[in-house]
Amino acid sequence: MDKKNLKIIILGAGISGLATAYWLNKEGYDLKILEAKGEPGGSMDSKEEDGFLIDYGPNSGLYTTPLIGQLVQELGIEDQLIYANEKGNKRYILRDGQLHALPTNPAAFLKTGLFSSKAKLRALMEPFIGRSEDGYYQSISDFVIRRLGREFLDYAINPFVSGVYAGDPDKLSVKSAFPKLYRLEEIYGGLFKGLIKGARERKKSKEVSKQTAKMFSFRKGMQALPAAIASSLNSRIHYNCKVDKIIKSDNGYDIMYTDMNENGQLSADIVLSAIPAYEAASIFGGGESEISIRLNSIYYPPVKVLYLGYKKEDVGRILDGFGFLIPAVEKRSFLGAIWSSVIFSDRSTDDFSVFTLYLGGARSPEIFDVDGKSLNKKVIGEFNAIMEIDKDPLIIKERMWTKAIPQYNIGHIENERFFEGFENKNPGIFLSGNYRGGIAVGDCIKNSQLTSIRIDEYIKTLNR
Repeated sequence: MDKKNLKIIILGAGISGLATAYWLNKEGYDLKILEAKGEPGGSMDSKEEDGFLIDYGPNSGLYTTPLIGQLVQELGIEDQLIYANEKGNKRYILRDGQLHALPTNPAAFLKTGLFSSKAKLRALMEPFIGRSEDGYYQSISDFVIRRLGREFLDYAINPFVSGVYAGDPDKLSVKSAFPKLYRLEEIYGGLFKGLIKGARERKKSKEVSKQTAKMFSFRKGMQALPAAIASSLNSRIHYNCKVDKIIKSDNGYDIMYTDMNENGQLSADIVLSAIPAYEAASIFGGGESEISIRLNSIYYPPVKVLYLGYKKEDVGRILDGFGFLIPAVEKRSFLGAIWSSVIFSDRSTDDFSVFTLYLGGARSPEIFDVDGKSLNKKVIGEFNAIMEIDKDPLIIKERMWTKAIPQYNIGHIENERFFEGFENKNPGIFLSGNYRGGIAVGDCIKNSQLTSIRIDEYIKTLNR
């Protein structure tokens, strides 16, 4: 089949859908993107308000794959790319009401007050702990307690999981949610051994570990990347177009959609779904079909983003890091805070310090049962105490994500296997997005290229 005669429809103009479209477009394929919102980006949502730049979604990315640099260069946005201030390298964890810097080397680990002497001795036993059974059915909590001890889980991994997934380590599958972490044990026999030996593999693949990767963003926020890809694709994107249903036909697939309250229909040879799982559930099969049940089973917890701005002189604590995370055992009303104006200095006016706080997540979704204003007041009070601030914020902005980040909970592998089988039984359908293959920006970009390769290989089979 000629590339120009193939009809490829992509659902969703988030980073996964747009990046896949970019790679396919480079190969000469004709395609159309259907996006329910009026702008590109999906969860990448950057807004400029009164001299302040707010990222309501991902605040930054990690430069873990050379594909990021390739995209930036080919899109001609090198001048927009910025790297985080080196001050942002320091991360803090709250313990007993005090902020402790997370140790990043053996000497700092031995000196830190974040862990007790008993916990440090227990962690040093890690190289002598044997391998576990199948990690797909093992929680991160079980994995970490076995290898490093309970205190390490409580004051390192629990807050870390909240910072990445807004997740619950008792429920997340270690092998599905953190495959590279589990691989250190699976391949090398332990975490410390794997960190040393795995570095050689990453060097060969030109990939960088998330622990050492540079943190990046753009002068106009993270949404600048999907916006640039969308601009390169120009008229191929159909905005304000909600897909209602996809039906298999004799010649491919019929796509039923609503565009500005008017119904329409498109035909396609190939359909790539890059929308959230819960949205795809109503499009593929619908009702009680197994594909819908599987897609709906992926949990997206609620998360509120609370953006606060203070006069610099009103902040008592020295701002010398990325921010801080709060372990569940500390029993606070929010998950942590990013010191936004420290990481990227152009995010606010010179006389303000701004912070981004995160509330809820899988760890405490019930927190939203109370009145929103009362909750904000409680969170701001707790934040002010930690940061040595005795005045109310002069700027308060918020965004509620009722379904935020997909959780790779125990048993997620069963969904993955089903999705692969569904694609095999429905040739021309491809399921993508951050509920498959990783939630980070770098993961989505890497998987977008892999998806484009899968589509290209499938098309080649049609020509044999």
